[in-house]
Amino acid sequence: MAIQNPWGAPYGSPQPPPNIPAKDLRPRRIWYLVAALLGLVLAGVGAAFIVVTVMNTVDSVNTARSFSSGDSRTFDFVQGKTEAIYVSQSGKGQVDCRIPGMESGSMTRPDSTFHITIGSRTWERVFEVNPASSGKYTVTCTSELPAEFAVGDKPRVGATIGGIAAGVVCFLAAFATSVTIVVVTAVRRSRHRRRLTTTWAPPPQWGAPPYGPNPGPPPTV
Repeated sequence: MAIQNPWGAPYGSPQPPPNIPAKDLRPRRIWYLVAALLGLVLAGVGAAFIVVTVMNTVDSVNTARSFSSGDSRTFDFVQGKTEAIYVSQSGKGQVDCRIPGMESGSMTRPDSTFHITIGSRTWERVFEVNPASSGKYTVTCTSELPAEFAVGDKPRVGATIGGIAAGVVCFLAAFATSVTIVVVTAVRRSRHRRRLTTTWAPPPQWGAPPYGPNPGPPPTV
């Protein structure tokens, strides 16, 4: 049973826990800043992957030199470099292209479809051109519907998917790494606080009060 001390806390009671300064806890709080900076860096790298991939895909179609259905335009073709012919039209009109002077079999229809939206237009790859010799060739294309045509790079679907996937992975890594560092730091600091509290806590005061006899019940008359 605790003895009541008129000048302070009751004797025999544990003393209040010590106040542990935050700067004395380990790991230091700087690890929270490290988590934030690392997350920002990884997120920035992921954004860069996606932006560069999208920009490369958009730049693959030379829309600045597009031409209308029934018109012709001359382009430079390089031996060994496959180019693509794209069409932008409102529906599924039958498309036909001709390149006079180019060897037979140099222009083929791709086995798969590929679409890319640039501004308000969607471009579809309709032909691929792999010339046997370098030179300037005139391309003439027609469609059943009003259409615009453009020549550009052969789409690299694997590289596009890989670039976007790398960006997504960086975003996930940024979130996972930051959360892990914050949680581990918080848990370890909490455990360190408990250890210091136990170490620094003064022992409870036991025995009689330092002044005067132990108070007792009032005398009976």
